[in-house]
Amino acid sequence: MPKVLAFNRDRRRRHSGAEGDSLGDGRAVPAQPIHSASVTRLHPRPDGTLSAVAEIDVSIVVPTRGRPQLLNRCIASLVLQRFEPSRFEIIIVDDGPDDDTRDIVVGWSAHTAGTGPDIVYIPSMGPHGPAAARNHGWRAARGGIIAFTDDDTIARADWLRNGVLAFNDDVHAVRGRIVMPVSGTPTDYQLDAKNLETAEFVTANCFVRRRVLEDVGGFDERFRFAWREDSDLYFRLLEYSASIAHAPNAVMTHPIRPAGWGVSLSQLKKIQFDALLFKKHPGLYRQKIRAKPRWDFYLTVAALAVCMVSLLAALAETAVAAGLVWLFMTARFCAQRLKRTSHSPSHIAEMLITSILIPPLAVFWRAVGAFKFRARLI
Repeated sequence: MPKVLAFNRDRRRRHSGAEGDSLGDGRAVPAQPIHSASVTRLHPRPDGTLSAVAEIDVSIVVPTRGRPQLLNRCIASLVLQRFEPSRFEIIIVDDGPDDDTRDIVVGWSAHTAGTGPDIVYIPSMGPHGPAAARNHGWRAARGGIIAFTDDDTIARADWLRNGVLAFNDDVHAVRGRIVMPVSGTPTDYQLDAKNLETAEFVTANCFVRRRVLEDVGGFDERFRFAWREDSDLYFRLLEYSASIAHAPNAVMTHPIRPAGWGVSLSQLKKIQFDALLFKKHPGLYRQKIRAKPRWDFYLTVAALAVCMVSLLAALAETAVAAGLVWLFMTARFCAQRLKRTSHSPSHIAEMLITSILIPPLAVFWRAVGAFKFRARLI
């Protein structure tokens, strides 16, 4: 059975330094660079006495919610890491506790008992969201280094080893490499998702010292969706003057999940959290996310509004002029989305319809975020 922890934000821990150990391939993990802050847990023996569990170096935190089959695949890749099993643990934070997810964790825990890493199951009763789930995980962790990934990723066998080896005395965090394979000509959704490969810092593949997470306060739990919470942590690490190393050999494969027709519309509500990120880090937002406001969307929506009002006021010439501007901007947006993507009839139809709907919906959700977080419309 996996250890089941009820999350308590004020839970106290004992800390101690790490000793050097093997990565599992004959190479030693240098003790000093890791600065592990870990605790020793006691396991009951059959005779009733207690045996100490070896201290660990790394805790892998995986938030999940209602995706047991994806989680199963992810855990399979994590337990097979070329890293001494006694030196790391896997913490699964179930953000919507259900029997299927718990059964997956229980099954893996039984399978690896005595030979694999420690597996911890945390049923989160709130607050919810990926940011809060990750906070639940790292605050319950024993390792001095916290490795973050998602439940829909697949770790290369040397991912953990290469991530840990990127640390030295001066490194506070490490960012690995994301691979998102796509076969054939991608759809607009796939091409957009593939941008994760070039992102500077993502929680699907990063390592942060526990003490640094404590210093910066972990994740901002106001980011309730899987959107911008990693950028916010990254920006706070930069403001902390953290040294962030790149470990291109710490590879995490992130398959692009199948998406339904018009998926881009359902993703737009996430945009509201751009306002929160912009309010907190206006300079870094302009430098690393978007240098200028979405003038194209604002112009498209303004032209549509003027056209509709002019029609109601019987101002035919103004309505036609505004309508032409709206048509041009919408066609331009659609052409941009089709430029490097599939030209199948279904995809073209999807791009035509969603290109009409996206600008007004995007402006609406930006306005919602600006109002909710008292930020400027961006």
